[in-house]
Amino acid sequence: MIIQKMMKENSLQGKTILVTGGGTGLGKSMATYFSELGANVIISSRKMEVLQQSAIEISSQTGNEVFPISVDISDHHSVDNLLKESLAKFSKVDVLLNNAAANFISPTERLSPRAFDKIVDIVLKGTYYSTLAFGKYWIKEKIEGNILNIITTYAWTGSGYVVPSAVSKGGILALTRSLAVEWAKYGIRLNAIAPGPFPTKGAWERLVPGNLASKINLADKVPLKRTGEHQELANLAAFLISDFAAYITGEVVTIDGGEWLKGAGQFNFLDFIQPEMWDEIEQNIRKSNKNN
Repeated sequence: MIIQKMMKENSLQGKTILVTGGGTGLGKSMATYFSELGANVIISSRKMEVLQQSAIEISSQTGNEVFPISVDISDHHSVDNLLKESLAKFSKVDVLLNNAAANFISPTERLSPRAFDKIVDIVLKGTYYSTLAFGKYWIKEKIEGNILNIITTYAWTGSGYVVPSAVSKGGILALTRSLAVEWAKYGIRLNAIAPGPFPTKGAWERLVPGNLASKINLADKVPLKRTGEHQELANLAAFLISDFAAYITGEVVTIDGGEWLKGAGQFNFLDFIQPEMWDEIEQNIRKSNKNN
C-alpha cells in the first residue's frame, strides 16, 4: 500500500511550528511533513547532536529551515528557555505539538517511585509546562495559537503494564478538553491524536524488547491487520494544525486501525509473561535506554 500525502502544497506556509520530541521517530516524520508544507519548523529534545542531524536531513529534503533546540521537557525553566529561543529565531510560534514521550513495559509492582516519576515528569509535566508557557505567551500577545497533543487510546481505557504512561496520557486528555473550552475565548485551539501501533526504533525497543518481539505480532491486534505508516499520522496532524481545521477544538482523533475497539488496554495482553521473562525484558529495556 502506498500512503499518499494529503495536504495541498504550501498549506502551512507562514506558520512556525514547534515539535517536542521532533528529532526522531514519529516526531521527526511529522516535522518533516510540516516543513514540506512550507512551515518554519523547530524540533526539540534532550540530545542536541540528534536534533542537529535531523534538522540537516529535513532541511535538505524540504528546502526549508529547521531549527533545533535542546530542552529538558521535565524542567519548566528549560521549557521557558525553549520558548525564548524559539521567539528569538522566528519572532513568533503559531503551533505547539506536544509529542515528547517516554514509556516502557513493566508490572506496576516492580516499579520504583523514581521510575514512575520519570515517565510522569516527561509525559504529563512536560506537556503542561509547554502548554502553559506557550499558552501564556499567546494570550499576552493576542495570538490565536494552536496546540496538538499526542496521546494514546489507553488514555481513556487504561492499560496494564504501562500504568505511568496511562496516568500521564489520561491527564493530557483532560488538559486538552479542559483548555479547549477555557482558552477558546482567546482563539486558542487544542486537539489530540490517539495513535495505535506506529512502530519506531527507539520506542518499540522499550515496548516490545528483545525476544518479546518474536512472540508478538502487533498487526494481529488490529482489525485492519497492519500497523500504521508514519505518513498517515503526519497527514492527520497537518490537517488538525492547519486552517482547514479552524472549527475543530477539544477533539481527540483515534488513528489505530480499529485496535482499541477490538480490545481495550493496548498492553493488557502481556499477562502471559512469566516473572523470569520480565527480568530479561527489564535488562533489554535498560540496554535500549543507554543506546538511545
